[in-house]
Amino acid sequence: MTDHASHSMHGGHDASADPPGLTRLAVTATLHCLTGCAIGEVLGLVVATALGWSNGPSIALAVGLAFLIGYGFTLVPMLRSGLAFGAALGIAFAADTVSITTMEVVDNAVVLLVPGAMDAGLTSALFWGSLVASLAVAFVVTVPVNRALIRRGKGHAVVHRYHH
Repeated sequence: MTDHASHSMHGGHDASADPPGLTRLAVTATLHCLTGCAIGEVLGLVVATALGWSNGPSIALAVGLAFLIGYGFTLVPMLRSGLAFGAALGIAFAADTVSITTMEVVDNAVVLLVPGAMDAGLTSALFWGSLVASLAVAFVVTVPVNRALIRRGKGHAVVHRYHH
């Protein structure tokens, strides 16, 4: 996003006018979120299944790893650019919390609604199919959330202020 586009998202401009590329930026931010969430979900569910954990601890591990990896995807590039850890961590929290939370709530709700999905083994098409479907639904729900946040200069728009 250019500096001009980021400035057009706040004060002094027609609030009903969307900056150019807003939807594309929201899709990109959501794909970023989806990547971290998917890695965390898969890793968490694989580990929990291998350990024979029940649904509650399995979901807790998967969600925890989704947040950890999602924040990491935002945090690491900012640290590499020289931003102090505390500042980068605060920006990652501000940029990703709503997006990851939305993605995780929807993703887990969909998986839990698929009969037998949480009890299916790692070699089951039901397990992987429900996970893929749940992440796809979560992506579709999260794009407009990220779009609204970015439009208001929040969410992933916060990270873009530090890319220049």
